[in-house]
Amino acid sequence: MPPRVPRRVSVVSTEHVTPHMVRVVLGGPAFDGFAPGEFTDHYVKLLLPDPQAPERTRTRTYTVREWDAKHQQLTIDFVVHGDVGVAGPWARRARPGDELDLLGPGGAYTPDPAADWHLLAGDASVIPAISASLPRIAPGTPVHVVIEVDGPQEEQPLDTPGDLRLAYVHRSAPPGEEPELLAQTVAALDLPDGRGHVFVHGEASSVRNLRRHLVADRGLDPAAMSISGYWKLKRTEEGWREDKAEWARLVEADVAAS
Repeated sequence: MPPRVPRRVSVVSTEHVTPHMVRVVLGGPAFDGFAPGEFTDHYVKLLLPDPQAPERTRTRTYTVREWDAKHQQLTIDFVVHGDVGVAGPWARRARPGDELDLLGPGGAYTPDPAADWHLLAGDASVIPAISASLPRIAPGTPVHVVIEVDGPQEEQPLDTPGDLRLAYVHRSAPPGEEPELLAQTVAALDLPDGRGHVFVHGEASSVRNLRRHLVADRGLDPAAMSISGYWKLKRTEEGWREDKAEWARLVEADVAAS
């Protein structure tokens, strides 16, 4: 778990990477001793002002897109849909010099260098973790990446030493309202033989459906998967935290029933 002592950091720069993604670079002397470690999905918890009560904060969890140890700067990409939510609107309005508190880092996944192939899948919220993971894929190793985004304007170039097979799929409904889209796309993939390593994160229902397909239909080993619901449709992060234990139980029940 991330350390519970917050670091007071400040915004160094902001950039619109796509129409719905804002990149924020954070820096400051409070990053002394910050060490993300071996993981490629390392995350931090941001204490952001509550839009309804700015004197209070709301905690939001974000994957680190990049850590520049030399300059002690941390890059985070935020999915932004207007004024919806807490973190997105904050990122859209952020300016150099703005301050916030940060906890972390934490993490659990890095690509297995001994795997024969890799599959990384999710929605736009997972692009930072996928982007950070791809450079760790062994040269020439097949790696399938499937990412669900709003449309072609939200696609980002990705790079890896591995043999990349990248598929962006475009929603025809609001985020999370097509929970089968990722599973249908992955079901059509011709995955290689051998031992695979899987990373599937994103909207909770979509992640659960895709995991069910991979285990029940593909016969893949759950132990060779990193699976997590980053968020849940129509639930705040606080509500999703309340739901997550039951979601995890249902995910495990899917395996037992397969």
